[in-house]
Amino acid sequence: MEPWVAWLLVAALLGIAEMFTLTLALGLLAVAALAAGLAGALGLPLAAQVAVFALGSLAGLVVVRPIARRHIAQPPPLRSGTAALVGREATTLTEVNRQGGRARIGGEEWTARPYDPDLVIPAGAVADVLAIEGATALLYWVSSSDEEQP
Repeated sequence: MEPWVAWLLVAALLGIAEMFTLTLALGLLAVAALAAGLAGALGLPLAAQVAVFALGSLAGLVVVRPIARRHIAQPPPLRSGTAALVGREATTLTEVNRQGGRARIGGEEWTARPYDPDLVIPAGAVADVLAIEGATALLYWVSSSDEEQP
């Protein structure tokens, strides 16, 4: 068997192994074996093929793999827009019931209604924003014993 064919087989086996392990290392070794196979197909001697494999492996594992791992391990994207308001506190400016009301969230005034349609939130109460539907904040409020309910 020609050496370049052996390199292609090694590349295929390493590529398959990479699919099962997802370590990024075996895939880079497969690319280096593919480069060595290409060098063999071009007629370079076995020593040159081994050198191509060694240099390709070293470059892949030392340079490419750390960069790829950093890109994979990036933190989740920051929430922005209305998604950033979910989970924040809102202060009701008017009574909030199923027909509506007004609340201040992060310095902005929003239309609001309770998440539970049977709930009535008095003016001045601090509630949690559970969702945003269009331009309306859906609020949840738990009354405490020192606050009076209407």
